[in-house]
Amino acid sequence: MSIWVCGEVLIDLIPGADGVRVAHVGGGPANTAKALARLGHDVHFIDGISTDEYGQMSRKELLDDEVKLDLALKSDKPTCTAEVSLAADGSASYVFTIDGTATFDFNESWLPDPSRYKPQVLHIGTLVTIIEPASTVLYDWAVKVNEFAPIVFDPNIRPSVVDDRVRYAAAVEKWAAISSVIKLSDDDVKWLYPDESFESVAKRWVAQGSSVVVITRGSDGLIGFSSAGSVEVPGVKIEVADTVGAGDTVGAILVEAMVEKGLENLTGEVLKATLHRAAVAAGITCSRKGAQPPYKHELKGV
Repeated sequence: MSIWVCGEVLIDLIPGADGVRVAHVGGGPANTAKALARLGHDVHFIDGISTDEYGQMSRKELLDDEVKLDLALKSDKPTCTAEVSLAADGSASYVFTIDGTATFDFNESWLPDPSRYKPQVLHIGTLVTIIEPASTVLYDWAVKVNEFAPIVFDPNIRPSVVDDRVRYAAAVEKWAAISSVIKLSDDDVKWLYPDESFESVAKRWVAQGSSVVVITRGSDGLIGFSSAGSVEVPGVKIEVADTVGAGDTVGAILVEAMVEKGLENLTGEVLKATLHRAAVAAGITCSRKGAQPPYKHELKGV
């Protein structure tokens, strides 16, 4: 059985030392797929991948990390790009080119049949769960996948793309209702629900049926909520190159824990140990330029 990761692979155009933007393969779901493959897991990535230069670059990087692309769509449409701006603390913001790209070319005619493949877990999120028509197509498909596998949802909020808070929150709530694990940042919660604390949002989702909700808080660490209560771990002190891919790495560690320990066991000390491993892994990612998550040997003993 395998892990499915669905969502965008795109090109991050990151400022270089001389001010010229350098192309890096990115996209939250693609980063998560890479992270899982580097940890030694059997990962199938599901997205439209262009035949253009950026698409070939994306395909090569994913395959080099042994991410399987047999369930992905080969498309002649262009690759989505994201112009990245970096703040003094290394945090990133993005401006996307989305319309008409292979990256968002989802259709039920090519999406894999879960009854045939029976995946262990589906990880999905970022822009494909809010951009139409992809989001509606994928939601209907995910409901079918959920008959066979638990869903991990990472909304990875991008207000620069969709600034309608009400619309965004409605989409997040819809996806949260079918998800066993939800991972998002404290900044995501603050933007989505300015009148609610992240604790109240997380507890509400758990009460509505999610098994685990994890909130990332940058250098302040992570906090996880389940029906058994909450657990918290501190951040790991590192020299930050940038934060690209850090949250996606956390998502990969959560999927890994579901596969290796069982979703029903992700409470208490098991959840706390998982979050510690996630904090260490995210710290390694932040210490590198671009989305370069750690390999399995780098987390030995964690």
